Amino acid sequence: MSRHARPARRRLGPLPHLRSVAGQAFLLQLLLILVLVTAAVVAVVADARAHGTADARRRSLAVAETFAHAPGMARAMSGDKPTSALESHAEAARKRSGVDSVVVFDTRGIRLTHPETPLIGKRIVGPAGLIRDELRGKTISQAFRASQGPSVVSAVPVTRADGTFLGGVSVGVKIQSVHSTVDRRLPMLIGSGAGALALATGGAALLNRRVRRQTHGLGPAQMTRMYEHHDAVLHSVREGVLVLTADKRLLLVNDEARELLRLAPDAEGRHVGALGLEPHLTALLTSERHVTDEVHSCGERLLSVNMRSTGNTRSTGRAGAPAGSVVTLRDTTALRVLSDRAVETGERLKLLSDAGVRISSTLELTDTAEKLVDVAVPRFADIVAVELLDPVLRGEEPEPPYEPLAPHRTAVGGAPAEAPLFRVGERVVYAPSTPQSRAVRTGAAVLLQADPTGTGEWPAGEARRLLDHGIHSLITVPLRFRGVTLGLATFWRARHHAPFGETDLAIAGELAVRTAVCVDNARRYTREHTMVTALQRTLLPGGLPDQDAVEAAARYLPAPGGTGGSWFDVIPLPGARVALVVGKVAGQGLHAAATMGRLRTAVQNFSALDVPPDELLCHMDELVTRLDLEHDADAHGTRVTGAGCLYAIHDSVSGHCTVARAGDPGLALAHPDGTVDIPAVPVSPPLGLGGERFEAVDLSPPAASRLVLYTNGLLEGHGRTTDTGLGLLRRTLTAEPDLDPDATCRSLFQTVLPPHPSDDVALLVARTRLLDPENVAEWDVPFDPAAVAPLRAACAQRLRAWGLEDAVCTAELIISELITNALRYGAPPLHIRLLRDRGLVCEVSDGSSTAPHMRRAATTDEGGRGLFLVAQFAQRWGTRYTPHGKVIWAETPLDGR
Repeated sequence: MSRHARPARRRLGPLPHLRSVAGQAFLLQLLLILVLVTAAVVAVVADARAHGTADARRRSLAVAETFAHAPGMARAMSGDKPTSALESHAEAARKRSGVDSVVVFDTRGIRLTHPETPLIGKRIVGPAGLIRDELRGKTISQAFRASQGPSVVSAVPVTRADGTFLGGVSVGVKIQSVHSTVDRRLPMLIGSGAGALALATGGAALLNRRVRRQTHGLGPAQMTRMYEHHDAVLHSVREGVLVLTADKRLLLVNDEARELLRLAPDAEGRHVGALGLEPHLTALLTSERHVTDEVHSCGERLLSVNMRSTGNTRSTGRAGAPAGSVVTLRDTTALRVLSDRAVETGERLKLLSDAGVRISSTLELTDTAEKLVDVAVPRFADIVAVELLDPVLRGEEPEPPYEPLAPHRTAVGGAPAEAPLFRVGERVVYAPSTPQSRAVRTGAAVLLQADPTGTGEWPAGEARRLLDHGIHSLITVPLRFRGVTLGLATFWRARHHAPFGETDLAIAGELAVRTAVCVDNARRYTREHTMVTALQRTLLPGGLPDQDAVEAAARYLPAPGGTGGSWFDVIPLPGARVALVVGKVAGQGLHAAATMGRLRTAVQNFSALDVPPDELLCHMDELVTRLDLEHDADAHGTRVTGAGCLYAIHDSVSGHCTVARAGDPGLALAHPDGTVDIPAVPVSPPLGLGGERFEAVDLSPPAASRLVLYTNGLLEGHGRTTDTGLGLLRRTLTAEPDLDPDATCRSLFQTVLPPHPSDDVALLVARTRLLDPENVAEWDVPFDPAAVAPLRAACAQRLRAWGLEDAVCTAELIISELITNALRYGAPPLHIRLLRDRGLVCEVSDGSSTAPHMRRAATTDEGGRGLFLVAQFAQRWGTRYTPHGKVIWAETPLDGR
């Protein structure tokens, strides 16, 4: 404005403004504000009174319901003194809730409590209809004019748990007490109205000045041209624009926003909640949040929303902007589709990656199938079943034709308990028309979707039953590797998943390919494991030999991941003795099993020499060293060194037991009275290490003692030490002293064996026996050929006393030849012993270590036929050496043995 205009404005003064449009608008606005403020004060007072009455009704009903339903209320009203039980509580509730009265009455309407004590015991008063409803057990809340003025009374019945009516609780609130609160606030309301009028008047004046200032002196033509430019820009941009007022009404909307939100032509001026938008969009637009590129769905579109408040200078950068919000919208549907496809592709790649890692983490057929199920459910399908052909389960390669198709269900996942699926382990027979048969026949995946109209072809059997349980699509794909079908995998989806499509066929096919490779590896491993297990089964004892020195039982448990090299043996020895053996070859697999067989055979051969346990272990140590020298050039390092062996000889005549061990196999001795000892058998190095001698110990267990020989797999496992297992072994043997060997083996496997053994286990339990002294006869023999005849006669007499007349002739011949041989080639002292066991054993010992040799005598020779005759008439014969000489023995069978 120019300097010349300012004096003119001063001369016009304030009154000419009243004749202008702005002045008249100001006067009209002032009158309107006055009317509105007055009406607002009157409305607030009236509304406060109305709300006061409603609040009195709600408060009285809430107090009555709370007190009537309080725990113990029914019990107190049913008691002998309900007034004393309830009066204090009723008064406390009245004071805390601010009501005027809390009255408890019984079924006759007699007051049990009342703020005024003299009224207790009298009937309740009020309108007849109200009293009648209260005594009928109805819940009421009613305003009426009482003697003390208008009041609100609420009554709630009190009942027992079975519904029996006991009385009620009546709560009264005077309306006057509620209105008095409003009356006290009336001066404040009037003052507030006057203040609001003053503020509104000042605000109107300021607004009038602001309007004049914001026009910047522009004329009507300039304002029109500015509006047209603004309107052209607003409606031509490809971005939706919404301008909302402070009270969230639509002030301005451009064409793009109208199309994106599908707004009605008369949408301007409406509240956001009345525009028919989706709830999440309505909640966003009515909020005061600042939003940047937040994506929301609108029908089939995805909108990127930005929202700023125009009244906030920090968000708009403009001072004095009108209060409200500006919202911009961009259609990002196509971009989101691409993003979703990228995410979906990433998820599929992650699924295939996880499948490759997890499925290949095992070499067991069942575990391989279960890994596929774990990966695919629920990321790819709701239910997954994996079925393998019979030859695959046996480790063999199936050969076509595969029909009729009848695989074994190996793994199922995701199926609810009520789903009509074949269970794991069942044989599933598929008709030629089923998708499974078609997939195996064609070698390709088959996709099947249920027809929502119910008129489509859906196979019978399991698929039909699943259709009734919400399954709407399936993919079945054969597990093929190198052109051989190993089984098939079937994937089902239910209602909460989208049906399978053509893109899912590729995923299912890739899962099947990876699974087929792992199944074939597992099949080959199963075949090899079966071969090794069969080899080991043939190398282990098929049964324990018959003998009377001990009562024995044994158990073998293979290693969790394969076949190990543990073994046990019971070897009958001459002289009513028996050898007990437990051994362990380090490692697992074919090498361990084969080495175990070689060592077991060696132990049996060395036992035939009838040498002491420590000497036998020396022979075994030399053998293992020799075997390892043969394998020095083996690139795979298949060595025998490190094998362990515990060898014990029990003599049922003397009751002595001699034990020696190499490595870690253990021995426990359980006495008949329940005490358990762990004999201190010296621990020598494992076989093949050499450098130290083996030591033997002599034990004298009582008859019926249990010798428990075991490998360390019985005690050790994942998370368990040897000491812990040894403690369990002691407690188990102590708690059950009367178990026979077979029951002892079962008990030890149930209680001592770790839940997850780390190695295979060999267990041998032998209960000792002692030969009855009546079945033993001994004589010292003079070193004189003349003593042969009297001694032969004494032996014959003892045999007849035993009732063995049929064996006398043969025994006399054997005894004569053995004594004659000892007199001719041996040295004193001479001793003879007869043992009646399963057979008749004749033993002749002398002080010479000269080994006897059987030779074939010529026709003209006078001697040389003694041992030949012994070998002909005896079932078996042999020699064993003692610290003081040797023993030549011969065993002949007895009748019925």
